[in-house]
Amino acid sequence: MTDRRKRNAAKASRYALIAMGAALVTTLFSQALAHKEKHTEAQLKVFQEVFMEQVKVGDLLFHGDEATQKKLNVTLTKTGMACAMCHPFASDIHPHEFPKFQEQIGQFGTLRDMINWCIEKPNEGVRIDESSPAMKALEAYMYWSNRGSQLDPGRH
Repeated sequence: MTDRRKRNAAKASRYALIAMGAALVTTLFSQALAHKEKHTEAQLKVFQEVFMEQVKVGDLLFHGDEATQKKLNVTLTKTGMACAMCHPFASDIHPHEFPKFQEQIGQFGTLRDMINWCIEKPNEGVRIDESSPAMKALEAYMYWSNRGSQLDPGRH
């Protein structure tokens, strides 16, 4: 390969890298702008209403409401125990500390792992799908009940 060809190949490589870099910067910049616009008061109100509806469903599940379990097709207990019997008002669950090593399950786990452990072990219920509406509602209630806590993953 001649020196001229080498220089042209190097030049073409540089241009290709510059073009790829420009495309990457453009993509990242457009994604960064996607959430720069402020939400309107009406949007925030709707978001809050949706969240609080999930908190209410989670509250019912957490306190053992059979109709809500039936509606969501889950069995959180076969012993008659409800989450609230050990954790009144979702106290002592510390959702803000997850993920972390969890002694009961003997491994690094998420809040969802621990919820299922409690359902399966002490309550002798049936494990729920981690992406199910019931799991999301339970999480919403637990996080809402612990609002104001400082995020501190891994803490015990």
